[in-house]
Amino acid sequence: MLLADIGNTHIHLYDGMQVKHLRHHDAIIKYAQESLFYISVNQSLEEKITTQTQWKNISSLLVLEGAYDTMGVDRRALCLSHSEGLFVDAGSAITVDVMDGGVYRGGFILPGHRAMLESYASISPVLEHELNHKVCTESLPLTTKDGISYGIIATIKALIEKHQKGKTIYFSGGDGEFLSTLFEESVFDETLVFQGMIHALEVR
Repeated sequence: MLLADIGNTHIHLYDGMQVKHLRHHDAIIKYAQESLFYISVNQSLEEKITTQTQWKNISSLLVLEGAYDTMGVDRRALCLSHSEGLFVDAGSAITVDVMDGGVYRGGFILPGHRAMLESYASISPVLEHELNHKVCTESLPLTTKDGISYGIIATIKALIEKHQKGKTIYFSGGDGEFLSTLFEESVFDETLVFQGMIHALEVR
Protein backbone atom coordinates (compact mmCIF):
# COMPACT_ATOMS: atom_id res chain seq x y z
CA MET A 1 0.00 0.00 0.00
CA LEU A 2 1.44 3.36 -1.05
CA LEU A 3 0.40 6.37 1.04
CA ALA A 4 1.06 10.10 0.70
CA ASP A 5 0.78 13.05 3.06
CA ILE A 6 0.72 16.21 0.93
CA GLY A 7 2.00 19.30 2.71
CA ASN A 8 2.61 22.87 1.63
CA THR A 9 6.09 22.28 0.19
CA HIS A 10 6.62 18.49 0.09
CA ILE A 11 4.79 15.25 -0.54
CA HIS A 12 5.73 12.62 2.03
CA LEU A 13 5.34 9.07 0.74
CA TYR A 14 5.29 5.80 2.67
CA ASP A 15 5.49 2.33 1.15
CA GLY A 16 5.29 0.40 4.41
CA MET A 17 9.05 0.37 4.88
CA GLN A 18 10.40 3.88 4.46
CA VAL A 19 9.28 7.49 4.17
CA LYS A 20 10.40 9.61 1.22
CA HIS A 21 10.15 13.41 1.10
CA LEU A 22 9.78 14.84 -2.41
CA ARG A 23 8.88 18.19 -3.93
CA HIS A 24 5.32 18.29 -5.31
CA HIS A 25 6.35 18.30 -8.97
CA ASP A 26 8.85 15.46 -8.58
CA ALA A 27 6.42 13.24 -6.67
CA ILE A 28 3.58 13.74 -9.14
CA ILE A 29 5.80 12.89 -12.11
CA LYS A 30 7.33 9.84 -10.45
CA TYR A 31 4.17 8.33 -8.96
CA ALA A 32 1.40 9.63 -11.28
CA GLN A 33 0.43 6.16 -12.50
CA GLU A 34 0.76 4.45 -9.12
CA SER A 35 -2.29 3.43 -7.10
CA LEU A 36 -1.95 5.66 -4.06
CA PHE A 37 -4.06 6.87 -1.12
CA TYR A 38 -3.43 10.41 0.08
CA ILE A 39 -4.43 13.19 2.43
CA SER A 40 -3.66 16.83 1.70
CA VAL A 41 -3.53 20.25 3.32
CA ASN A 42 -2.61 21.83 -0.03
CA GLN A 43 -5.86 22.65 -1.82
CA SER A 44 -4.08 24.32 -4.75
CA LEU A 45 -2.73 20.94 -5.88
CA GLU A 46 -6.10 19.18 -6.01
CA GLU A 47 -6.88 19.92 -9.67
CA LYS A 48 -3.45 18.77 -10.83
CA ILE A 49 -3.67 15.58 -8.77
CA THR A 50 -7.18 14.81 -10.02
CA THR A 51 -6.30 15.26 -13.70
CA GLN A 52 -2.76 13.86 -13.78
CA THR A 53 -2.69 10.94 -11.34
CA GLN A 54 -4.41 7.75 -10.24
CA TRP A 55 -4.39 8.89 -6.62
CA LYS A 56 -7.37 8.69 -4.24
CA ASN A 57 -8.06 11.29 -1.55
CA ILE A 58 -9.10 9.56 1.71
CA SER A 59 -9.34 12.69 3.87
CA SER A 60 -13.06 12.12 4.45
CA LEU A 61 -12.30 8.75 6.07
CA LEU A 62 -10.23 10.28 8.86
CA VAL A 63 -12.99 10.64 11.43
CA LEU A 64 -11.68 11.65 14.85
CA GLU A 65 -14.12 11.71 17.76
CA GLY A 66 -14.06 15.12 19.46
CA ALA A 67 -12.23 16.92 16.64
CA TYR A 68 -13.40 20.38 15.55
CA ASP A 69 -14.53 21.04 11.97
CA THR A 70 -11.50 23.01 10.75
CA MET A 71 -8.87 20.72 12.28
CA GLY A 72 -6.23 19.84 9.68
CA VAL A 73 -6.45 16.36 8.19
CA ASP A 74 -2.76 15.75 8.90
CA ARG A 75 -3.38 16.44 12.60
CA ARG A 76 -6.36 14.07 12.55
CA ALA A 77 -4.20 11.36 11.02
CA LEU A 78 -1.49 11.91 13.61
CA CYS A 79 -3.98 11.56 16.47
CA LEU A 80 -5.51 8.43 14.94
CA SER A 81 -2.15 6.64 15.12
CA HIS A 82 -2.66 5.93 18.86
CA SER A 83 -5.73 6.16 21.09
CA GLU A 84 -3.78 7.69 23.97
CA GLY A 85 -1.00 10.26 24.12
CA LEU A 86 0.15 13.77 23.38
CA PHE A 87 0.98 14.33 19.71
CA VAL A 88 3.46 16.93 18.46
CA ASP A 89 4.00 17.72 14.79
CA ALA A 90 7.06 19.97 14.73
CA GLY A 91 7.37 21.65 11.34
CA SER A 92 6.97 25.24 10.15
CA ALA A 93 4.33 25.39 12.88
CA ILE A 94 4.22 23.19 15.97
CA THR A 95 0.88 21.53 16.67
CA VAL A 96 0.24 19.86 20.03
CA ASP A 97 -2.81 17.62 20.44
CA VAL A 98 -4.10 15.39 23.24
CA MET A 99 -5.84 12.03 22.86
CA ASP A 100 -7.51 10.30 25.79
CA GLY A 101 -9.23 6.93 25.38
CA GLY A 102 -9.60 7.38 21.63
CA VAL A 103 -11.20 10.81 22.00
CA TYR A 104 -9.62 14.11 20.95
CA ARG A 105 -9.41 16.45 23.95
CA GLY A 106 -8.00 19.58 22.32
CA GLY A 107 -4.71 21.13 21.37
CA PHE A 108 -2.82 24.26 20.44
CA ILE A 109 -0.49 25.67 17.79
CA LEU A 110 2.87 27.40 18.18
CA PRO A 111 5.15 28.95 15.57
CA GLY A 112 8.01 26.65 14.59
CA HIS A 113 11.44 27.63 15.85
CA ARG A 114 12.40 29.11 12.47
CA ALA A 115 9.38 31.40 12.56
CA MET A 116 10.31 32.41 16.11
CA LEU A 117 13.88 33.18 15.03
CA GLU A 118 12.56 35.34 12.19
CA SER A 119 10.39 37.27 14.63
CA TYR A 120 13.45 38.08 16.74
CA ALA A 121 15.36 39.24 13.66
CA SER A 122 12.45 41.49 12.67
CA ILE A 123 12.78 43.32 16.00
CA SER A 124 16.47 44.15 15.60
CA PRO A 125 19.44 42.96 13.49
CA VAL A 126 21.37 42.24 16.71
CA LEU A 127 18.76 39.57 17.53
CA GLU A 128 19.37 37.65 14.30
CA HIS A 129 20.90 34.35 15.37
CA GLU A 130 20.76 30.62 14.64
CA LEU A 131 19.22 28.35 17.25
CA ASN A 132 21.61 26.74 19.73
CA HIS A 133 20.06 23.29 20.02
CA LYS A 134 22.36 22.46 22.94
CA VAL A 135 21.45 25.42 25.13
CA CYS A 136 20.96 24.44 28.78
CA THR A 137 17.39 25.06 29.95
CA GLU A 138 18.28 24.49 33.61
CA SER A 139 20.14 27.79 34.05
CA LEU A 140 19.80 31.33 32.71
CA PRO A 141 21.90 32.12 29.60
CA LEU A 142 24.71 34.69 29.46
CA THR A 143 24.78 35.43 25.71
CA THR A 144 22.25 36.87 23.25
CA LYS A 145 22.24 33.74 21.08
CA ASP A 146 21.66 31.49 24.08
CA GLY A 147 19.06 33.87 25.50
CA ILE A 148 17.06 33.62 22.27
CA SER A 149 17.54 29.86 22.07
CA TYR A 150 16.49 29.46 25.70
CA GLY A 151 13.39 31.59 25.12
CA ILE A 152 12.33 29.42 22.21
CA ILE A 153 13.20 25.94 23.49
CA ALA A 154 12.16 26.47 27.12
CA THR A 155 8.79 27.91 26.04
CA ILE A 156 8.00 24.96 23.78
CA LYS A 157 9.19 22.49 26.41
CA ALA A 158 7.20 24.07 29.25
CA LEU A 159 3.92 24.18 27.30
CA ILE A 160 4.21 20.56 26.22
CA GLU A 161 5.09 19.44 29.75
CA LYS A 162 2.09 21.34 31.13
CA HIS A 163 -0.28 19.14 29.13
CA GLN A 164 1.63 15.85 29.22
CA LYS A 165 0.06 14.57 32.46
CA GLY A 166 1.86 11.23 32.36
CA LYS A 167 1.09 10.53 28.71
CA THR A 168 3.64 9.39 26.14
CA ILE A 169 4.58 12.21 23.76
CA TYR A 170 4.63 11.21 20.08
CA PHE A 171 6.74 13.45 17.84
CA SER A 172 6.76 13.81 14.07
CA GLY A 173 7.87 16.52 11.65
CA GLY A 174 11.21 18.01 10.66
CA ASP A 175 12.10 19.22 14.17
CA GLY A 176 10.38 16.35 15.97
CA GLU A 177 13.49 14.27 16.46
CA PHE A 178 15.30 17.15 18.19
CA LEU A 179 12.34 18.06 20.40
CA SER A 180 11.85 14.43 21.42
CA THR A 181 15.29 14.49 23.08
CA LEU A 182 13.99 17.05 25.59
CA PHE A 183 11.53 14.59 27.16
CA GLU A 184 11.89 11.22 28.85
CA GLU A 185 8.53 9.71 27.88
CA SER A 186 8.76 10.45 24.19
CA VAL A 187 8.81 8.70 20.81
CA PHE A 188 9.90 10.12 17.47
CA ASP A 189 8.30 8.31 14.54
CA GLU A 190 7.92 9.83 11.08
CA THR A 191 5.35 7.16 10.14
CA LEU A 192 2.72 8.32 12.66
CA VAL A 193 0.55 10.14 10.12
CA PHE A 194 0.63 7.08 7.88
CA GLN A 195 -0.30 4.83 10.81
CA GLY A 196 -3.36 7.02 11.29
CA MET A 197 -4.21 6.74 7.58
CA ILE A 198 -3.91 2.95 7.73
CA HIS A 199 -6.20 2.89 10.77
CA ALA A 200 -8.80 4.95 8.88
CA LEU A 201 -8.63 2.62 5.87
CA GLU A 202 -9.01 -0.46 8.06
CA VAL A 203 -12.14 0.77 9.85
CA ARG A 204 -13.93 2.32 6.84
